[in-house]
Amino acid sequence: MPARKTRVKISTTVAPETGAYLRSLIRRGKAANLAEAVDRVVAVASRADSRRKLEAATAAYFASLSPEALEEENRLGEAFASEAGQVNFDE
Repeated sequence: MPARKTRVKISTTVAPETGAYLRSLIRRGKAANLAEAVDRVVAVASRADSRRKLEAATAAYFASLSPEALEEENRLGEAFASEAGQVNFDE
């Protein structure tokens, strides 16, 4: 994880298993220090939260569509999927 120019100092206590997990990230080379280990764990949790929000918004969008609009979305999805299978990413 790249070094950050601006850091916020925090002081807290954590459960023993949380401390052990953070130290294991350092031992395994996933983080250089405790601050980086915390940043890494928070980044993973933040991405998971963002995915959940996107999934909920996507489900709400499709639930709001009329049957005709949903059918059109499905046709477009099938067309895109078919075309994506034709793409040669090695060229």
